[in-house]
Parts: sequence; C-alpha cells; structure tokens
Amino acid sequence: MNPCEPTPPPRTPTRVLRLLLGDQLNPLHPWLREVRPDVLYVLMEVRSETDVVDHHAQKVLAIFAAMRALAAQLRARGHRVRYLPLDHPHNRQSIPANLQALLQAHGAEAVELQQPDEWRLDDELRRWAAQAGVPVRIVDSGHFLLPRDGVAQLLGRQRRWVMEHLYRHVRRQYRVLMDGDRPLGGRWNFDADNRSPWRGQPPEPADPRPRHDVRALWQLLQTHGVVTVGHPQADALPWPLTRAQALTQLDAFIEHSLPHFGPYQDALAQGHPRLFHSQLSWALNVKLLHPLEVVRRAEAAYHAGAAPLASVEGFIRQILGWREYVRGVYWTHMPGYTTRNALGHTRALPRWYWDGQTDMACLRAAIGQTLQHAYAHHIQRLMVTGNFALLAGCDPAQVHRWYLGVYIDAFEWVEAPNTLGMSQWADGGLMATKPYAASAAYLKRMGDHCHHCRYDPRQRIGPQACPFNALYWDFIARHQDSFAAHPRIGMMVRQWQRIAANEQRAVRQWAQTLLMRVDEL
Repeated sequence: MNPCEPTPPPRTPTRVLRLLLGDQLNPLHPWLREVRPDVLYVLMEVRSETDVVDHHAQKVLAIFAAMRALAAQLRARGHRVRYLPLDHPHNRQSIPANLQALLQAHGAEAVELQQPDEWRLDDELRRWAAQAGVPVRIVDSGHFLLPRDGVAQLLGRQRRWVMEHLYRHVRRQYRVLMDGDRPLGGRWNFDADNRSPWRGQPPEPADPRPRHDVRALWQLLQTHGVVTVGHPQADALPWPLTRAQALTQLDAFIEHSLPHFGPYQDALAQGHPRLFHSQLSWALNVKLLHPLEVVRRAEAAYHAGAAPLASVEGFIRQILGWREYVRGVYWTHMPGYTTRNALGHTRALPRWYWDGQTDMACLRAAIGQTLQHAYAHHIQRLMVTGNFALLAGCDPAQVHRWYLGVYIDAFEWVEAPNTLGMSQWADGGLMATKPYAASAAYLKRMGDHCHHCRYDPRQRIGPQACPFNALYWDFIARHQDSFAAHPRIGMMVRQWQRIAANEQRAVRQWAQTLLMRVDEL
C-alpha cells in the first residue's frame, strides 16, 4: 500500500486531526488502540524540518521512509491517514501551515498533538494553537520514564545536578537491577570495570540491521534541492524503519553484543565502528522502541545468566540515567541553552569536519565513519571529535549544529546537552562535572588509531607531535584562572604551572602554529 496515496472520501465527517511528527512513530501509542472513523492521522514531509541544519542524508531518508512505513501500517489497521509527501502540490512545507489548510479542507473541530521533544517545534506549534480557531489538545507521547519537568523536580534544589542521583532514583522507582532497596551486586555503578581497549577479541558481531532500497526517495530529495551531508546509502539504507525491524535488532544486540558491551564500550578500534554497541538510539529516539522495554530485555539477560552485571548495568545506565537526565537538562534550560558559550570559544570548525580529510587517524576514522554511516559511538563523539573542538576553541554553536546534523540519532533534546554541556562545557558545568578534555595519552590508551597515524602521541611539540598534546595544554593555560579551583580539573592547572616557563612558551607557541593551519592538519 502506498502511504502517499490520497485518502479516500470519508463516510464519517472528520472531527479530529491528530498530528504524528517524524520522531513520533510509536505504533503502540494509546491513540492507536482504537480505530475511530472521525479521526484523521496526519504525517508530513516538510522543508521547514529538513532545512533546520544540513542533516545527514541517511537521517532524512530514514525519517521519511519510517513515516511512510507507519502511514501504511495505520491504513492497513483501518485508521484514516493523510500523508503529505515532499512533492505534494498542496504541501506548504510548514507543519502549522499544513495543519491550518487541512483544518479548513476537512472542517475538523479539534486538533490533537503529542508533546514535541524539541523546544523549537513545541514553541512553533503552541503559537499556532493559540490562533488556530479550534481547540488544540496536547497529550504526552508516553515515551519517557519521567515527565518533562521530572528531573528538575528531583534535582532542582541541589546546588549542582549530578546524573548519578537521578539514576539511582529511577532505578528504585522502576525496580531495575535491585535487591530490595540495594543495587544488585552491591554497587550502583560498574563504570570503573568498563574501560578496556579492544585488541581484536572477542570478535565483533555481524551487523544485524536490515537494508532498504530508498533510491526513489533519494531522487525525490535531490530533485527538490534538499541539502544533506554524508553518504546516503540509498540502495541499502541500514536502519530499522518499523517496530518489528527494531525489535529484531534489539534481539540481536541482547544475544550477541550485550555480553561484551561493558568492558569495550569506551574502546576505539580502527575499522570497527560498531564493536559491541547496540545502535538502537535511532529506533529509541523516533519511538519505534520504548526505553523501558529495552531496559527490561537487558535486565532479563542478566537474570538468565546471558550477560554479566557490569555490561548490563553500563548499558542500562545510558538509557535510564543519561537519556532521561539530558532531556531534563534540556527542558529546564531552554530556550537559551543552545546559545551558551561559557568559555568564550569562537573559532570555526576545521574544514575536515565536513570531509574527514585529516592526517590525525582518530579524527579521520571518526569523521569518515560519521559521514559514511551517520553514526559514531559516544566516546568517538565525546573524546575524539568533541575533544578536538573543545581544545581548539571552536564556536560551540557551530559544533552543536554539526552534531545535530551529522548523526542519525541526533534530535536537539538529546544532542544539545550532550554537545554543549558534556562535550564543549559551554554551559559552564550545568550538565557535566568537568570539561572532558584529554591529550593523546587517553586516545592511545583506549584505541589503536595511533598505530595508523603519522603523528606521535608521545611528542608534545614539533611537526611529528600529536596535535592533541599541545592543544590540550594550551586549553588548560587559556582557562587556568577559571579552572584553578575546580575540584576535578584544578590538578591539571597545577601540573601546568609546574612546567618550566620556557617549555610553557614553546608549547603555547606550537599550539598557535597548529591553530593557524588547523585546516591542514
């Protein structure tokens, strides 16, 4: 069934329009439990969304293809659906404008929305609702474990928010990995056990994801001038488009990757972009999967003896802890969070963030993989691409837009706090307890890229020296007044101050040389 076919004339007048956004693709939402002939579900492909930033081609393709798949499923189940493809002659390329036109065309008496997850779209739709001329009812998406203000309610009175406090509360609330009121294994957090480099064993599992031929959809995007970045892989798009496909991917992760996820979750390995990561964040963020069902599957694997506690806890913490936490940070501090720049960084991103053509092997791998696959795991994002941008003093707003565009799972509610708070420390410490800055020593310890690189991680200055080293100490020196009293990074300031003055000058001069020719590194 073609989801873009016109909706046949209804036998029952349309009373309610229900909007489904491109990241609201949950076929189990309470709305859909009952087939109502007076309700028309509306999905639309619009330029006002594709053009927010230059998105990765796979991201636009996957969202549109998954929307079309859901529309076809809903029609097959008896729901009435109005789908506006990008090239429809009546598509006004704006969600509010299309809703207003559909209201008039169908004479509907009300509109219902699920809460948008991005502040920009939430604000846009609320403004439209105030003058829509009919009641506009907003319901919960039913996806998250806490309400929008849940994190603020739990942590708001604390002087400094700490994710661990939220994580323990949610573990107790949902009885996850608990033994009475105590955590299983006697510890809440096994992060210290999960920092091993990967040396080739155990072998990386096969990629379980489906492949889809979306060349016709890619041609549509090109014909209409949608600007994208990265490789489309339109002949074999490797992302789940339906809930059934996402569940199959979840099954494969639980069986083959979760047992080894923990020790190697931070590992960097040349030519192995996935290792034991689930790559389920796309399916979660467009709501094909519910976070609690993913958590319960991992927990069940531990109880069945199929995965060790450290791996299961580490995976669950990313979903129960970090995912809920970053959403709370986002909604507490928006609007305005995405313009924060606590460190005053203004440098443009190096040109090779857009093509991966750099001699630094770790960055070449992370960016090349990003452009090829629309994916990089959290350490690549935080400690490779994010780390370099932080050390080089790149404009956090530009870094934010890059991350929002290039990753398939990047939606602003989850991407902005991770980028601006965790990675770039642009919020001055609201999100993270320290700036995540590191020299080449960390990268060498966690991966094998240095073996494939022309730069030497042991050298601090000179043409063969890894640029991360001089840039790291230059970063510490630039911000030493701010960081001197910091409980976690203050020790690095004191270490810098113990370096002889002539060596300090040499390091900082070399850092400036690097920054002057950063596009050539």
